[in-house]
Amino acid sequence: MVKMTRSKTFQAYLPSCFALVSHCHRTYSCIHCRAHLANHDELISKSFQGSQGRAYLFNSVVNVGCGPAEERVLLTGLHAVADFYCENCKTTLGWKYEHAVESSQKYKEGKYIIELAHMIKNNGWD
Repeated sequence: MVKMTRSKTFQAYLPSCFALVSHCHRTYSCIHCRAHLANHDELISKSFQGSQGRAYLFNSVVNVGCGPAEERVLLTGLHAVADFYCENCKTTLGWKYEHAVESSQKYKEGKYIIELAHMIKNNGWD
């Protein structure tokens, strides 16, 4: 009997490149421990600013835990946000928009900001 092990165990693994597949799934991972975080298909915008520089807005993420929501005044106004962290290494990666006060910002509700300082691109990037 052959026992297969992986060096790291995450809650979710995102699809990766296979030799017989004509394209690769582009994904984002935690820069600190390489846990998968999001598929490129879930990316909404690259035009966001985090507390440590540029950030991306995603529709959904995996392998994260979420803290309690709190009100913060951000560049676009008052929002209720919850910091989220990598479930594997516990590094805070960004925040989730729980509620937006202004109607023009409602599209962000339920979405996730990941700061570029905490993620890397995987698979199939030119």
